[in-house]
Amino acid sequence: MVITTIFIIVIALIAALIPAIIWFILFSRKDIHPEPRRLLVYTFNFGVMISLAVLIFQVFYQNIIDMPTKSLISIVGLALIEEVLKFLSAFWAIHKNPEFDEPIDAMIYAMAAALGFATVENFFIILNIPNITEFITVSPVIFKIVSLRFIGATLLHVLASAIVGFFWAYGRKKNKIVKPIIIGLIIATAVHSIFNLLIYEFQNTNLWYPALFLVIVVFFVLIDFKKLKYEKNFNKKPCG
Repeated sequence: MVITTIFIIVIALIAALIPAIIWFILFSRKDIHPEPRRLLVYTFNFGVMISLAVLIFQVFYQNIIDMPTKSLISIVGLALIEEVLKFLSAFWAIHKNPEFDEPIDAMIYAMAAALGFATVENFFIILNIPNITEFITVSPVIFKIVSLRFIGATLLHVLASAIVGFFWAYGRKKNKIVKPIIIGLIIATAVHSIFNLLIYEFQNTNLWYPALFLVIVVFFVLIDFKKLKYEKNFNKKPCG
C-alpha cells in the first residue's frame, strides 16, 4: 500500500510538471541571455510555496462575500488574489538578486513563479482523480487532464504572470514600479477572469472558445517579449 501511494504521488508529480516544463522551455527561448537554472528553480519553488497562501486568502474571500464561485465578483476576486500572490512570490524571490539585470528577466521570473503555482494546482487535480490507485485504468484520464491543463489553466497562469512581468520591467526601468505593476495586475486579472468565465460558460459544450482566447493573449505576450528582448540592462540601483 505504501509503495502504491508513493508510486501514485510520483506519477502525479511528473504529470503535473510536464505542462510547466514545456511552456517554460518554449517561452524562455525568448531570452537571449538565459537565466541561471538555480534561480529559475528557486523562483519556481516560491510559486509552489505561495499556493498555500493563495488557498487561505481565497477561502477567506469566499467566506466574506458568501456568493457562488461562478458569480462575477467571485471570479474576479479569486483571480486577483492569484495574480497578486503569484507576482509577490516572484518579486520576493528575485528582485534584489544581481542576476535580475535585464527587463526581459521580469517576464521570465514571473513566469517561473506562475508555473510553480500551476504545478501545485495540476498535482492536486490529478491526485483527486477517482480510483487514482488503479493507474492502468485511469492513465487515459490523467493524459486528458494534463493535456487540458497544458492548453488551458497552466498556459493561462504563464500568460497572466508574463503580462505582470512586462509591466514590472517597464516600472523598474522608470524606477517607479507601483503604478505599472497595478496596471499589469489589473490586465492580468481581467485576462484570468475572462478565461474562467469562458470555462464556466462552455465547459460542457465547446472548450475551444477559452483556448482561442488564450491564443489571442499569446500573440500580445509575444509582442511584449519582442519589445524587451534587446532592451539594455536595468540601472544598477535596485528599485524592485
